[in-house]
Amino acid sequence: MDKAMEITGLTKVYPNGRGISDLNLTVDQGDIFGFLGPNGAGKTTAMKMMAGLMKPDRGDVKIFGASVLDDYVNAMKHVGCIIETAESYPYLTANDNLRLFARFYPHVDQRRIDECLEITGMLKYKNEKSRKFSLGMKQRLGVAAAILSKPRLLIMDEPLNGLDVEGMLEMRRLIKQLALEGTTFFISSHLIHDVELTCNRIGVVYGGKLVNVDYTSSILANYSSLENYFVSEVDRNGRV
Repeated sequence: MDKAMEITGLTKVYPNGRGISDLNLTVDQGDIFGFLGPNGAGKTTAMKMMAGLMKPDRGDVKIFGASVLDDYVNAMKHVGCIIETAESYPYLTANDNLRLFARFYPHVDQRRIDECLEITGMLKYKNEKSRKFSLGMKQRLGVAAAILSKPRLLIMDEPLNGLDVEGMLEMRRLIKQLALEGTTFFISSHLIHDVELTCNRIGVVYGGKLVNVDYTSSILANYSSLENYFVSEVDRNGRV
Protein backbone atom coordinates (compact mmCIF):
# COMPACT_ATOMS: atom_id res chain seq x y z
CA MET A 1 0.00 0.00 0.00
CA ASP A 2 1.41 3.39 -0.92
CA LYS A 3 1.68 5.92 1.85
CA ALA A 4 -0.04 9.26 1.43
CA MET A 5 1.35 10.67 4.65
CA GLU A 6 4.00 9.55 7.07
CA ILE A 7 4.34 11.34 10.39
CA THR A 8 7.31 10.61 12.63
CA GLY A 9 7.91 11.91 16.13
CA LEU A 10 5.88 15.05 15.49
CA THR A 11 5.99 17.24 18.58
CA LYS A 12 4.86 20.74 19.48
CA VAL A 13 4.32 21.63 23.11
CA TYR A 14 3.11 25.05 24.24
CA PRO A 15 4.29 26.75 27.45
CA ASN A 16 0.98 25.75 29.10
CA GLY A 17 1.84 22.09 28.47
CA ARG A 18 -0.81 21.59 25.79
CA GLY A 19 -0.01 20.55 22.24
CA ILE A 20 0.89 17.19 20.76
CA SER A 21 3.86 14.99 21.53
CA ASP A 22 5.61 12.23 19.64
CA LEU A 23 2.93 11.62 17.02
CA ASN A 24 3.75 8.66 14.78
CA LEU A 25 1.26 7.81 12.12
CA THR A 26 0.96 6.50 8.58
CA VAL A 27 -1.99 7.29 6.34
CA ASP A 28 -2.35 4.98 3.34
CA GLN A 29 -3.51 6.18 -0.04
CA GLY A 30 -7.26 5.78 -0.27
CA ASP A 31 -7.84 6.06 3.49
CA ILE A 32 -10.50 8.26 4.97
CA PHE A 33 -8.57 8.69 8.18
CA GLY A 34 -10.39 10.06 11.22
CA PHE A 35 -8.38 11.94 13.82
CA LEU A 36 -10.71 11.67 16.79
CA GLY A 37 -10.41 13.44 20.11
CA PRO A 38 -11.98 16.01 22.42
CA ASN A 39 -11.44 19.73 21.84
CA GLY A 40 -8.01 20.73 23.11
CA ALA A 41 -6.53 17.26 22.52
CA GLY A 42 -3.95 18.65 20.07
CA LYS A 43 -5.68 17.87 16.78
CA THR A 44 -5.53 21.33 15.22
CA THR A 45 -1.91 21.80 16.31
CA ALA A 46 -0.98 18.54 14.59
CA MET A 47 -2.87 19.48 11.44
CA LYS A 48 -1.27 22.92 11.24
CA MET A 49 2.13 21.22 11.27
CA MET A 50 1.02 18.75 8.60
CA ALA A 51 0.00 21.65 6.40
CA GLY A 52 3.25 23.50 7.09
CA LEU A 53 1.44 26.36 8.85
CA MET A 54 3.36 25.78 12.07
CA LYS A 55 6.88 24.58 12.76
CA PRO A 56 7.20 21.52 14.99
CA ASP A 57 9.59 21.43 17.95
CA ARG A 58 10.77 18.18 16.39
CA GLY A 59 9.65 15.41 14.08
CA ASP A 60 8.67 15.42 10.43
CA VAL A 61 5.75 14.96 8.08
CA LYS A 62 6.21 13.39 4.68
CA ILE A 63 3.45 13.72 2.10
CA PHE A 64 3.79 11.33 -0.84
CA GLY A 65 7.43 11.01 0.18
CA ALA A 66 8.28 14.74 0.30
CA SER A 67 9.07 16.35 3.66
CA VAL A 68 6.89 19.31 4.63
CA LEU A 69 9.89 20.80 6.45
CA ASP A 70 12.60 20.32 3.82
CA ASP A 71 10.66 20.24 0.56
CA TYR A 72 7.53 22.25 1.26
CA VAL A 73 6.55 23.03 -2.34
CA ASN A 74 6.67 19.42 -3.47
CA ALA A 75 5.05 18.14 -0.29
CA MET A 76 2.08 20.50 -0.64
CA LYS A 77 1.72 20.13 -4.40
CA HIS A 78 -0.93 17.43 -4.03
CA VAL A 79 -2.64 18.67 -0.87
CA GLY A 80 -5.87 20.58 -0.26
CA CYS A 81 -6.56 21.96 3.21
CA ILE A 82 -9.36 23.33 5.29
CA ILE A 83 -8.04 24.17 8.75
CA GLU A 84 -10.32 25.71 11.39
CA THR A 85 -12.87 27.53 9.20
CA ALA A 86 -13.35 27.68 5.47
CA GLU A 87 -12.60 31.32 4.72
CA SER A 88 -14.09 33.22 1.81
CA TYR A 89 -14.37 36.86 0.75
CA PRO A 90 -17.91 37.88 1.73
CA TYR A 91 -18.42 40.45 -1.01
CA LEU A 92 -17.29 38.18 -3.83
CA THR A 93 -19.52 35.60 -5.49
CA ALA A 94 -18.83 31.90 -5.07
CA ASN A 95 -17.37 31.92 -8.58
CA ASP A 96 -15.10 34.91 -7.96
CA ASN A 97 -13.88 33.42 -4.69
CA LEU A 98 -12.81 30.31 -6.58
CA ARG A 99 -11.27 32.33 -9.41
CA LEU A 100 -9.12 34.04 -6.82
CA PHE A 101 -7.89 30.69 -5.47
CA ALA A 102 -7.44 29.36 -9.00
CA ARG A 103 -4.69 31.92 -9.65
CA PHE A 104 -2.35 29.71 -7.59
CA TYR A 105 -2.83 26.82 -10.00
CA PRO A 106 -1.89 27.39 -13.64
CA HIS A 107 -3.93 24.46 -14.90
CA VAL A 108 -7.23 25.42 -13.21
CA ASP A 109 -9.63 27.06 -15.66
CA GLN A 110 -13.27 28.12 -15.51
CA ARG A 111 -14.36 24.64 -16.52
CA ARG A 112 -12.62 23.17 -13.49
CA ILE A 113 -14.16 25.86 -11.26
CA ASP A 114 -17.63 24.92 -12.52
CA GLU A 115 -16.82 21.26 -12.00
CA CYS A 116 -15.83 21.90 -8.36
CA LEU A 117 -18.98 23.94 -7.78
CA GLU A 118 -20.97 21.09 -9.31
CA ILE A 119 -19.25 18.41 -7.17
CA THR A 120 -19.95 20.37 -3.98
CA GLY A 121 -23.53 21.21 -4.95
CA MET A 122 -22.77 24.94 -5.16
CA LEU A 123 -23.21 25.50 -8.88
CA LYS A 124 -26.66 26.99 -8.46
CA TYR A 125 -25.21 29.63 -6.10
CA LYS A 126 -22.31 30.41 -8.43
CA ASN A 127 -23.16 34.10 -8.80
CA GLU A 128 -24.28 34.75 -5.24
CA LYS A 129 -22.09 36.59 -2.75
CA SER A 130 -20.72 34.37 -0.04
CA ARG A 131 -21.83 36.70 2.78
CA LYS A 132 -25.36 35.41 2.15
CA PHE A 133 -24.30 31.79 2.57
CA SER A 134 -25.19 29.58 5.50
CA LEU A 135 -22.37 27.93 7.42
CA GLY A 136 -22.91 24.72 5.48
CA MET A 137 -22.68 26.54 2.15
CA LYS A 138 -19.49 28.28 3.25
CA GLN A 139 -18.03 24.90 4.19
CA ARG A 140 -18.96 23.50 0.79
CA LEU A 141 -17.40 26.48 -0.94
CA GLY A 142 -14.30 25.82 1.16
CA VAL A 143 -14.24 22.24 -0.07
CA ALA A 144 -14.68 23.44 -3.66
CA ALA A 145 -11.63 25.68 -3.18
CA ALA A 146 -9.66 22.86 -1.56
CA ILE A 147 -10.28 20.45 -4.46
CA LEU A 148 -9.62 22.91 -7.33
CA SER A 149 -6.18 21.51 -8.05
CA LYS A 150 -7.41 17.88 -7.86
CA PRO A 151 -5.38 17.16 -4.72
CA ARG A 152 -4.52 13.58 -3.88
CA LEU A 153 -4.78 14.33 -0.16
CA LEU A 154 -7.34 16.51 1.62
CA ILE A 155 -6.61 17.63 5.18
CA MET A 156 -9.80 18.79 6.86
CA ASP A 157 -10.06 20.15 10.37
CA GLU A 158 -13.58 19.60 11.78
CA PRO A 159 -15.32 19.71 8.37
CA LEU A 160 -18.68 18.84 9.93
CA ASN A 161 -18.55 21.51 12.60
CA GLY A 162 -21.57 23.78 12.69
CA LEU A 163 -23.40 21.97 9.89
CA ASP A 164 -27.05 21.06 10.18
CA VAL A 165 -28.11 17.46 9.64
CA GLU A 166 -28.58 17.94 5.92
CA GLY A 167 -25.22 19.67 5.60
CA MET A 168 -23.54 16.83 7.47
CA LEU A 169 -25.10 14.19 5.23
CA GLU A 170 -24.03 16.12 2.15
CA MET A 171 -20.48 16.61 3.41
CA ARG A 172 -20.23 12.93 4.29
CA ARG A 173 -21.53 11.94 0.87
CA LEU A 174 -19.05 14.30 -0.78
CA ILE A 175 -16.11 12.88 1.18
CA LYS A 176 -17.06 9.32 0.25
CA GLN A 177 -17.56 10.24 -3.40
CA LEU A 178 -14.16 11.93 -3.64
CA ALA A 179 -12.54 9.00 -1.82
CA LEU A 180 -13.98 6.61 -4.40
CA GLU A 181 -12.39 8.77 -7.08
CA GLY A 182 -9.01 8.35 -5.42
CA THR A 183 -8.66 11.20 -2.93
CA THR A 184 -7.13 10.35 0.46
CA PHE A 185 -8.63 12.15 3.46
CA PHE A 186 -7.29 13.14 6.84
CA ILE A 187 -10.17 14.47 8.91
CA SER A 188 -10.18 15.65 12.49
CA SER A 189 -13.34 15.66 14.54
CA HIS A 190 -14.72 15.47 18.05
CA LEU A 191 -18.03 14.14 16.69
CA ILE A 192 -17.71 10.42 17.39
CA HIS A 193 -20.79 9.34 15.48
CA ASP A 194 -19.73 11.15 12.32
CA VAL A 195 -16.26 9.70 12.38
CA GLU A 196 -17.78 6.24 12.78
CA LEU A 197 -19.96 6.77 9.69
CA THR A 198 -17.36 8.53 7.54
CA CYS A 199 -13.90 7.13 8.22
CA ASN A 200 -12.41 3.72 7.47
CA ARG A 201 -9.49 4.18 9.87
CA ILE A 202 -9.39 6.02 13.16
CA GLY A 203 -6.70 7.42 15.41
CA VAL A 204 -7.72 8.44 18.91
CA VAL A 205 -5.96 11.53 20.30
CA TYR A 206 -6.18 12.27 23.97
CA GLY A 207 -4.17 14.65 26.11
CA GLY A 208 -1.75 15.47 23.31
CA LYS A 209 -0.96 11.86 22.49
CA LEU A 210 -2.12 9.39 19.88
CA VAL A 211 -3.43 6.55 22.03
CA ASN A 212 -4.53 4.10 19.35
CA VAL A 213 -5.06 3.58 15.62
CA ASP A 214 -7.33 0.95 14.14
CA TYR A 215 -9.67 0.19 11.27
CA THR A 216 -13.27 1.19 11.93
CA SER A 217 -14.45 -2.27 10.89
CA SER A 218 -12.29 -4.03 13.47
CA ILE A 219 -13.26 -1.55 16.19
CA LEU A 220 -16.94 -2.20 15.48
CA ALA A 221 -16.30 -5.94 15.46
CA ASN A 222 -15.13 -5.64 19.08
CA TYR A 223 -17.19 -2.78 20.47
CA SER A 224 -20.88 -1.98 20.14
CA SER A 225 -20.05 1.55 19.01
CA LEU A 226 -17.13 3.85 18.41
CA GLU A 227 -18.18 5.77 21.49
CA ASN A 228 -17.67 2.72 23.71
CA TYR A 229 -14.28 2.13 22.14
CA PHE A 230 -13.31 5.77 22.65
CA VAL A 231 -14.33 5.73 26.31
CA SER A 232 -12.42 2.51 26.96
CA GLU A 233 -9.30 3.86 25.19
CA VAL A 234 -9.46 7.05 27.21
CA ASP A 235 -9.96 5.11 30.45
CA ARG A 236 -7.09 2.78 29.59
CA ASN A 237 -4.84 5.75 29.03
CA GLY A 238 -5.51 7.18 32.44
CA ARG A 239 -8.26 9.73 32.68
CA VAL A 240 -7.03 12.59 34.82
